[in-house]
Amino acid sequence: MSKQMMRLDKLLGNMGLGTRSEIKKAVKQGKVAVDGVVVKDSGLQVEPARQKIEFEGTPVVYKSEIYLLLNKPQGVISATEDMRERTVIDLLREEDRLLQPFPVGRLDKDTEGLLLLTNDGQLAHELLSPRKHVNKTYEALVRGAVNEEDKVQFALGVELDDGYVTMPANLVIHEVKEDGGDEEANSFISLTIQEGKFHQVKRMFEAVGKKVVKLRRVAMGPLQLDESLDLGQYRELTDEELAALRAHRGGQKLVSGGEGQDEI
Repeated sequence: MSKQMMRLDKLLGNMGLGTRSEIKKAVKQGKVAVDGVVVKDSGLQVEPARQKIEFEGTPVVYKSEIYLLLNKPQGVISATEDMRERTVIDLLREEDRLLQPFPVGRLDKDTEGLLLLTNDGQLAHELLSPRKHVNKTYEALVRGAVNEEDKVQFALGVELDDGYVTMPANLVIHEVKEDGGDEEANSFISLTIQEGKFHQVKRMFEAVGKKVVKLRRVAMGPLQLDESLDLGQYRELTDEELAALRAHRGGQKLVSGGEGQDEI
């Protein structure tokens, strides 16, 4: 049997059209047609890519893969399930959970911004593979005056607290606000890295005597954060975004202002 074949009730269930028992009842009531012919067997094997399937007169466009762009808020973890913490999957509508998407990489519980969720394992592997060197860009509020010396150090690689030396990273300083009192200065920066070590961005700044106060990811490879999405909101990728991701093969060069299994 062709790999593209699947049971009719499973197809309709995956598209959020009811439980298996509800779909079975709907089929028996003549509400489902395949290639213009009403069918009464909910276990019928169909080929979604080639056959026209209608539910109550409305065409069913089947998709086996899902690609979601989420603006992750603080306070949720990048996991599919957790007994104690709220996860990014909990932010999804029920119909968007049916195809079992998972987060591509991780953002810290207190880190905001771009997170891709999909059930496309091959694409996730392409984006997360250390050999691909996919750019990831973050914006951060940093306690302390970030300076040109830090930019040079980041470009050369920073030795973290465990002795690991990071790959070269591109640091852009947007603004440094000096405080006239006893408080330290605050710096607003962008940082593009090509790896995703545990708490990497925070640890890089700690290595040069600074502290990340707030962090959000704004880009991953060719994918940019949609600034129209409020924290906790998400949408499906556009055809153009998905095509760009599929065409992406890593190996990006770090350039000033460039795009950016993380746990940052």
